[in-house]
Amino acid sequence: MEKISNFNGVGVPFRYSNVDTDQIIPAIYLKRIAKTGYEDGLFSTLRQDPDFVLNQPEYKNAQVLVAGSDFGTGSSREHAVWALRDYGFKAVFSPKFADIFRSNCGKQGVIAGVISNADTVKLWEKMESEPGIELEVDLPSQVVRCGELEINFDIDEYTKWRLSEGLDDIGITLQNEDKIEEFESRRAAWRPKTLPVKGD
Repeated sequence: MEKISNFNGVGVPFRYSNVDTDQIIPAIYLKRIAKTGYEDGLFSTLRQDPDFVLNQPEYKNAQVLVAGSDFGTGSSREHAVWALRDYGFKAVFSPKFADIFRSNCGKQGVIAGVISNADTVKLWEKMESEPGIELEVDLPSQVVRCGELEINFDIDEYTKWRLSEGLDDIGITLQNEDKIEEFESRRAAWRPKTLPVKGD
């Protein structure tokens, strides 16, 4: 997982609220066990409409999604975050996220920043007035900038730390690899191993 600090990316005014994970990626795309390659399923039903925002050329390489309230509700499928990440999104902003979806974002290297309803509308209006405008996302300061707008966002300190250090669950575990190996070296040979045998 890459470390995140500051980045600039094209913003998308996603004027939808109450978007559940089945709308983000329908269940038909969940038949694989791989963790990558889900971008084709992202908002696949909505993308059947030629006027849908992500079908517009200005948003082809978007990295920042600004959505309405209650984003990521419904089932807890990680695939919803994988689809956003695989498409290229590094941050999603909304007035309210489903708790599990927000947690999954932090574990997959995607910022889920909480902003007010009023600030959401301001960003939508700015992006719609200048399609393709880039937003600057400043994780250390918890600020997103768009033209003259400077908007604070909330993110819990633990998730902020994970993202800034580029640590997923495995990365956090491997910070203690030496202690795990030392513990394993003292275990009886007949006991099961918790780490795979390393090759030569």
